Amino acid sequence: MSREAAIARAAQYFDDEKFLADLARRVAFKTESQMPESRPHLAAYLEREILPAFERMGFSVRIVPNPVASGGPFLIATRLEEEKLPTVLAYGHADVIRGLEPQWRAGLDPWKLTVEGERWYGRGTADNKSQHLINMLALEQVIAERGRLGFNCKFLIETGEEIGSPDLRQVCEQYREELKADLLLASDGPRLSADRPTLFLGCRGGIRIHLNVNLREGAHHSGNWGGVLANPATILAAAITSLVDGHGRSQLQDFFPGYHD
Repeated sequence: MSREAAIARAAQYFDDEKFLADLARRVAFKTESQMPESRPHLAAYLEREILPAFERMGFSVRIVPNPVASGGPFLIATRLEEEKLPTVLAYGHADVIRGLEPQWRAGLDPWKLTVEGERWYGRGTADNKSQHLINMLALEQVIAERGRLGFNCKFLIETGEEIGSPDLRQVCEQYREELKADLLLASDGPRLSADRPTLFLGCRGGIRIHLNVNLREGAHHSGNWGGVLANPATILAAAITSLVDGHGRSQLQDFFPGYHD
């Protein structure tokens, strides 16, 4: 069966340490989106690593400049096999958080992949270079075994996720038709445990809420354990505990589907 053969190809790729070599090469790019001086590395990562890899798989690829001059570029890769086939859109991000080199213990370097037993160390090994590398390699093994994917595939890789993806929405709106798909596959999220792969079905949005307690001008002492003056800190703490309890459970029952008093 082609499925088992493709999986065997992927396993062999890992056993031959080709995956390790690919990831080590990508970890070496200092793609720190939080550091303005690292911006050239963001473009280099897309141009020298991601673009050639997709082109080898028969994707049409282009690098899209960021609509904001200070932002890093985006990459869009597309492989259309048949118009009638379903289309999968995959997502990844090339950037990592700051290297923080002095904070790594002796023998470790954020820009050098280091293997200690079953643990791999280096910026991007967990977020997100290994994830989009795995997805790309999976596509490559299927194409190598079957000669085709059996579906249309699009890939979007950004370079600003670690600073809040400030221009992702604008780019997606600008290239709405080009990114249109039937299914979104985004490998960038938490795992329930380190030794157990986790698959979440469905995407949840997020809304940022800023809570400010401005009771009076200037600094006033509210007493060691409370007093005549209300304490903004305790008011804010009470507001937060009304949302989530000490065990992380939501207190907003009305938000859950099917809830009734």
